[in-house]
Amino acid sequence: MYDDNQIHVPPSFMAVYSDARGRLTASANEVRTRYELCEDLAGHLVEQAQTLYHVQAPSEAEILRRIHAGLCAAESGVPVPEATWITTRLAELLNWPCPALVAPTPQPPEGS
Repeated sequence: MYDDNQIHVPPSFMAVYSDARGRLTASANEVRTRYELCEDLAGHLVEQAQTLYHVQAPSEAEILRRIHAGLCAAESGVPVPEATWITTRLAELLNWPCPALVAPTPQPPEGS
């Protein structure tokens, strides 16, 4: 079967969906689809990050950490490894150094 899809998925994103032996943990089509979504999301976040930098004036690293935390939230619909990739890609697009990104620890529901 000939695959005429012209989307090149970079190794950095392939790693998100690879096991310790480098084998994909999802179908190539699914990885390609998720990559397109994540790349688009990173591109859309450029303007928001620039606005935050000029309006709130926190550091570049703090803006990236806040965006990462938001992407890691369950409501975002983005798995943590993808959130980390998106934030790293955002830093590349902005030409900002990317800080260490640590997924926030989930808080237990109130009343637990």
